[in-house]
Amino acid sequence: MAYPADYRYTKEHEWLKVEGNTGTVGITDHAQESLGDIVFVELPKVGTELTAGKTLGTVESVKAVSDIFAPASGTVTEVNEALNTSPEQVNKDAHGAWMVKVKLKDPSEANRLLSAADYEKYVAAEGGH
Repeated sequence: MAYPADYRYTKEHEWLKVEGNTGTVGITDHAQESLGDIVFVELPKVGTELTAGKTLGTVESVKAVSDIFAPASGTVTEVNEALNTSPEQVNKDAHGAWMVKVKLKDPSEANRLLSAADYEKYVAAEGGH
């Protein structure tokens, strides 16, 4: 799986795509593969203030419930409501099935995250693909 080069990644397996002062957040293909079949996604409401590194929601699979961590700080402006009825979209296209959009407090926070190449090395070192 190629990780999109224009995204930034966390060591907790979230991705962040920055466009101006908007950040789009999801979980990586590695994360969805580790989780297995996703059956439920719990996301914050529009207007919720997120803090980088803190929990923003959860993903529930047939195996476990995992926290989703905010890759950057900001205010939730949009939630992918389609995941309420079709959480399996994350399994089908983890890098396309975004979870929340955030008005970033400081878009340069993304610079502290991993590049696609660094994330791939991190996953490989962790024993992934």
